[in-house]
Amino acid sequence: MAARPAILSRNAFEDAFDALHGAPLTLAVLDLDHFKTLNDTLGHSEGDRVLRGVERLLSGSLPSGSVIGRIGGDEYACLLPETAAETALILLDEVIKHFHIHRDPHWPKSLGLSVGLASRPAHATHYAELYRAAEEALLRAKREGRARACIYVESKMVLKSNYYSKSQLDRLAKLSGALGRTEASLLREAVDDLIEKNRGEL
Repeated sequence: MAARPAILSRNAFEDAFDALHGAPLTLAVLDLDHFKTLNDTLGHSEGDRVLRGVERLLSGSLPSGSVIGRIGGDEYACLLPETAAETALILLDEVIKHFHIHRDPHWPKSLGLSVGLASRPAHATHYAELYRAAEEALLRAKREGRARACIYVESKMVLKSNYYSKSQLDRLAKLSGALGRTEASLLREAVDDLIEKNRGEL
């Protein structure tokens, strides 16, 4: 039987990524939903027991050759070499279900695992960019209801010139420069404000 992968520190995990020398892989970033609630109600020793359980589950469930790291607190990351994001999604979905089915009945019902996935080379090649993409997917998993896995989706905006006049686009570019923010983030903020202002109509 293959040895279970060790749980690496953050730095050792990044070193393991570098050692894969650009090979295709999927990076999974996961954390526990409502972990603070468990720590606050049941204490830190119970929190530690949960984390040890998650580590056993990851090292026992992921294929040989996988690399697992504890990035900090209740956040973990896994490298799945030569694994497409869609395959990793199926694997991590199983992990999430297993955690849910076998958790201690004393733990809060809201305690679950959320996972974000990003792959190289499809989403990014360097560690920092790939990690950011996986974290963005993790945030989407949380927004969509937690206890699930999501693959990073690049937000491709429709060509702005289809909808805005040249003078509007020029002013948007100036504002973007003045505020030090991307045009896309300013447009998203405007749309969010519009939705918020008309919430009663939704």
